[in-house]
Amino acid sequence: MAERKPPGVTFESWVDRQIREAQERGEFDNLPGAGKPLPGAGQPVEEQWWLKDYLRREGLSGEALLPTPLRLRKEVERLPDTVRDLHTEQAVRDVVADLNRRIVEHLRAPTGPRVVIGVVDADDVVAQWRAERTRPTAPSRAEPGPAAAAPKKLRWWRRLRRS
Repeated sequence: MAERKPPGVTFESWVDRQIREAQERGEFDNLPGAGKPLPGAGQPVEEQWWLKDYLRREGLSGEALLPTPLRLRKEVERLPDTVRDLHTEQAVRDVVADLNRRIVEHLRAPTGPRVVIGVVDADDVVAQWRAERTRPTAPSRAEPGPAAAAPKKLRWWRRLRRS
C-alpha cells in the first residue's frame, strides 16, 4: 500500500484495484471476527452511540461526563452511603477531607456551571456515621421501640443547602 496512485487513474478505481489485489493475495482471510455479524447491526442508531459505547467499554458511568461542580455535589449527596461501611472514624474523616480538598480546589478555580457547593462538616458526617453504627439493623416486633424523636432542627444555611 506504499505505492502512489498513478497519474490519470481515478482515486476510486485505484483503491478498488488495491482491495481486489489484496483479496486475491488472501490478506483478508482469517481476520478476527470474520463471518460474525457486526455488533448492533439491525438495531436503530442511538444518538451519541460512540460515547455510550466508550463509557461501557471503559467501565465508567455517565457521571464521569458531568462538570466538576455537579460531580462534587453528587459525591456530597452520596457521602453517607460512601462512609457507611468504613470501620474507623479516621477513615471517615479521611474520606471527608479528600472530598473537601477537591471542593476547595474547585472553589479556587471554578469551571463549569455555577452550582452552589460548600465544604462538608466532618463532625456532622462522623456523628451521622456513629448513629448509623449504633442503630440496630432490624427492630424486633416483641420489643416496643422508643417514641419517635423529633427531627433535628436544621440551621437556616443547612436548609438552603438541601434545597
